[in-house]
Amino acid sequence: MELHTIGIDLGKTSFHLVGLNERGEVVVRKQFSRGQLLRFTANRRVHLIGMEACGGAHFLGRALQEQGHQVRLIPAQYVKPYVKTNKSDYIDAEAIAEAVGRPTMRFVPIKSDDQLDLQSLHRVRERWVMRRTAVINQIRGLLLERGITLRKGRRHVEEALPGILKDADATLSGALRLLLSQGGL
Repeated sequence: MELHTIGIDLGKTSFHLVGLNERGEVVVRKQFSRGQLLRFTANRRVHLIGMEACGGAHFLGRALQEQGHQVRLIPAQYVKPYVKTNKSDYIDAEAIAEAVGRPTMRFVPIKSDDQLDLQSLHRVRERWVMRRTAVINQIRGLLLERGITLRKGRRHVEEALPGILKDADATLSGALRLLLSQGGL
């Protein structure tokens, strides 16, 4: 059995593989665990292996490259036009196998661990900033319900909050004072 192109639909624990011969005919349809997949590909000469660029694709792509394979990651939106019928894992794998062989297809470079670490750092920081912004806006909303208006922005809330908490005439309940004093921005 000669495999020319392999398309792999990635899952969390199982992977669906479809292998095409040089004429583009399906010659293999198999489901594997990660270890089984790497054992299957270790002893095969394949012209090209394609996967969608999603979670786990960079790790698996590097592992397959270490076995000597040419691996390409495709953005999911570029695979969709090649899906021929209702969605299933094998149909997705076949669409990936077909799409990866197209001469005009665009690919995502496989990232190193250092690149993935930096990307993770940026994503976590962005989420922290979004949550902090949400808390600041919630504080502004809670104060607005008590008739206290604050300008937008973290700096304005941080500057005004100590004075608001000390103001005995402010219409804040004890519970809200406690919440705002312990909230910390």
